[in-house]
Amino acid sequence: MPYGFTDLAALEAAGFDAILDVRSPSEFAEDHVPGAISMPVLSDAERAEVGTIYVQDSPFMARKIGAALVARNAARHIEERLMQHGGGWRPLVYCWRGGQRSGSFASILQQIGWRAEVLEGGYRTWRRHVVARLYEADWPVRVIRLDGFTGTAKTEVLTRVGALGGQVIDLEGLAKHRGSILGDVVGDQPAQKGFETSLMSVLKRLDPARPVLVEAESARIGTLRLPPALWVAMRDAPRIVLEAEPSARARYLAGVYADLVADREGLARRLNGLRALAGNATVDDWLTLLDAGEAEALAASLIAVHYDPAYARLRRADDSPILATVDGGDLGAQSLDRAAAKVLAALA
Repeated sequence: MPYGFTDLAALEAAGFDAILDVRSPSEFAEDHVPGAISMPVLSDAERAEVGTIYVQDSPFMARKIGAALVARNAARHIEERLMQHGGGWRPLVYCWRGGQRSGSFASILQQIGWRAEVLEGGYRTWRRHVVARLYEADWPVRVIRLDGFTGTAKTEVLTRVGALGGQVIDLEGLAKHRGSILGDVVGDQPAQKGFETSLMSVLKRLDPARPVLVEAESARIGTLRLPPALWVAMRDAPRIVLEAEPSARARYLAGVYADLVADREGLARRLNGLRALAGNATVDDWLTLLDAGEAEALAASLIAVHYDPAYARLRRADDSPILATVDGGDLGAQSLDRAAAKVLAALA
């Protein structure tokens, strides 16, 4: 009998020894059930080949070729990845909609003697759950924003607050982006669906009786959109504001963005993208500082000319209450620890 998914807590309590995603690698890379292991029974090329035959030649021929490929790939997975499991092993298997791919693989595992079950409705069941929670329901936890000018170490303070026991969501970490025009980090951002699944995994662990601290963001982080319910909760949330002197912020940014400064070509491309906003002369000055290796001076100019004016424009329209203003000092480790403790106290 297929396993009927209700929520993540119930899935974890069901006691499966593993969750096997038998969709193609590209499907898995876009998004998957939390904790799933990729074990494709058709590669991306094989899936495309079978689909083409199904449409252009014959559904029957496509099923024959697909069955042969699934059996061949299943045998390889069993030989290379599953031999160590004993007779009581109980995996949950899913594909796109709980159909032929997962059913075929689960049947082979069952014939061996393993207690394999198929996720009813497949990945689509999980995706419907995500959409219902993030797009069709109110945000379930009270939100407080951690706000402040660029370079006030908001992300580091957020991490420290979490280490001290506060409830936090690191949206930039989930999105793999620093949240500004210079903010992309090494590696691509996740797909929108994958970002939302990561958010769901964090949401499951939150206590709705306690507030959750998030860094103040726009409705987009890089290429990713925040779910509307979360964005509305953030927009209307009270704020804790971090402050620091521009010189401390410039020094801090020079360190945080050291990887970007080292990639002269990549950073120059980003700075050139600001010509329409900052003007050609200003950007030329920034490129001169970049070529001279003057990372701190470059950061100070970006703060004065680009970041702070943009922040000021946004905050003029923000009348949400300020719960506390916290001084980040020199933004060194000890100062950030003290700031995190004050933020945690303000959360209470």
